[in-house]
Amino acid sequence: MSTEKTSWLTTVIEPLRPVMRELLAASLFINLMALAVPIFVMQVYDRVIGHNGVATLKGLVIGVGVLLAFDWIIRTSRGRIMQTAALRIDVEVGTRLFDKIMHLPLRTLESRPASFWQTLFRDVDSIRNTVSGSTAVLLTDLPFVLIFLGVIFVIGRPLAMVFILLFVAFLVLAWRSGGAMKETGDKEKNVQQARDSLVAEIIAGRATVKAVALDRAIRPIWEEKQAGAIEQSIQRGATNDEYVNMGQMLTMLGSVLLTTVGAVYIMDQQLTMGALVACNMLSSRLYGPINQLVGAWKSFASFRQSVDRLGEIFNEAEERRHSAIQRERPDGLITLEDISFAYDQKSQAASSIDRLEIRPGGITAVLGRNGSGKTTLLKIILGLYHPAKGRVLLDGADIAQFTRSELAGWMGYVPQECVLFNASIRDNIVYGCPGAGDEQILAAAKVAGVHQYIVDLPDGYGTSIGEAGSRLSAGQRQRIAIARALLGDPPVLLLDEPSASLDRQAEEDLRTTLAELGKTRTVIIVTHSPVLLPICRDVVVLDKGIVAAAGPAAETLQRLFGARPQQPPPQQQPHHPPHVVTQPAQPLGGGVHIGVGGKP
Repeated sequence: MSTEKTSWLTTVIEPLRPVMRELLAASLFINLMALAVPIFVMQVYDRVIGHNGVATLKGLVIGVGVLLAFDWIIRTSRGRIMQTAALRIDVEVGTRLFDKIMHLPLRTLESRPASFWQTLFRDVDSIRNTVSGSTAVLLTDLPFVLIFLGVIFVIGRPLAMVFILLFVAFLVLAWRSGGAMKETGDKEKNVQQARDSLVAEIIAGRATVKAVALDRAIRPIWEEKQAGAIEQSIQRGATNDEYVNMGQMLTMLGSVLLTTVGAVYIMDQQLTMGALVACNMLSSRLYGPINQLVGAWKSFASFRQSVDRLGEIFNEAEERRHSAIQRERPDGLITLEDISFAYDQKSQAASSIDRLEIRPGGITAVLGRNGSGKTTLLKIILGLYHPAKGRVLLDGADIAQFTRSELAGWMGYVPQECVLFNASIRDNIVYGCPGAGDEQILAAAKVAGVHQYIVDLPDGYGTSIGEAGSRLSAGQRQRIAIARALLGDPPVLLLDEPSASLDRQAEEDLRTTLAELGKTRTVIIVTHSPVLLPICRDVVVLDKGIVAAAGPAAETLQRLFGARPQQPPPQQQPHHPPHVVTQPAQPLGGGVHIGVGGKP
């Protein structure tokens, strides 16, 4: 494991040092008391049986009984210590991971499949189990193996060379098994992630899979990935079994060698029968931890992978958590300067804008063919996508200075695919502004035009909407998403294809809603709807990520389509601030913009 990827673990383990010291102290006493039974057996063979020492036997039994009672107490204490460590690790790492994911840029989150992020939280479990489970006990017991080796030298010196040879053999076996298990474990993890990614995609698109009967096409792909996962699992299991079996064979071979060599030395009267039996008992304590180490390499390999994966995520650049400056509520003037954004280094620019200004107040429509970069433009304005060069200004201030929560409070966003959570309608609305009161929630719902529908439900705002809002229609989900975006009264509202899932009547209702919103807010909508275009004051036309035209809606649409849009009824006309001077639409050249406040 590289230092960069493990440095985060050091900060987690550092506060647990007192707990670890207690754990080592408990393990020391447990291992010392483990010497009691072998020495008891040796004394019984050498001093009690041969000399009819009943009084000695009673004393030995009482002493061993007291030691075993203390052993139980200390083992129980060690278990509680490890539970405390597990709880702290769960809280610390889990909370840190959640906060980190919440502060990662959107492009980082989109660069990996959803199954990868789910795996990270299983990695937290893997680290907890390794640091505070049976594997941790094994690691704390390993240093005390030398104690047993020293005792063997004292009570059975003639057998010392056999123990040393077997000890070295176990160490070599453990070392070899570690490399083999890491390699097979990595392969198994990779194929399992590929399979899990496919399953996650199938579940996410289950409605489409069922409707189009995609199971016939997907089944061969799943079978191939499942077969690969099974094959790697079998290979990993076979490798693990091979080394475990070799460890068990060495254990039995050690017993045979010890008994054989011990018998020779007993016949030469250089070793007692009790010493041989005691050394055989100590051999299990000597080889046991190392033999367990051979079988525990899977846990260690999984632990290393988990630490590396989490370390890679913790080292990722994150969004700003603290604002460089404090400012009041903005008016909604948006300016893009020298913007260039691409999804990766090999792709062409998905958005390239020399200069674009969007006036505060009123509605601006973003038009263009599919793939022209309309959604990308919205995400750049929101600060979800960070351009490779250039900057986005909100009332003249670079949005890079502000935190994600501040920008979300100033710019409401309704994506094309509205994501709701399996909770009540009230909860889904209030997620947009935690701590908002009932009056604010009702006001946002009324402005979004969804209040009347909600109050007609049996449970009203407490109605559960099911997973991803499955119990609601697409139009209802859209309106709730708009209410969520409006909570907190943001001065800027961005909507991506807000009428895509609406019927004509619902679309006309939405037009009325947006017209009202445009009187007090800067509203930017991505749309192809002829119903919504008449209420738009300005239009921005994109072509392959470049601003092809921009200007007042009437002039720009007439020039593009040869017809003026039908004007809405007078009461739906948005308010035009008298100080705003609109520049005519210009072709793409040295940079197209919509003038604001008479400025070019």
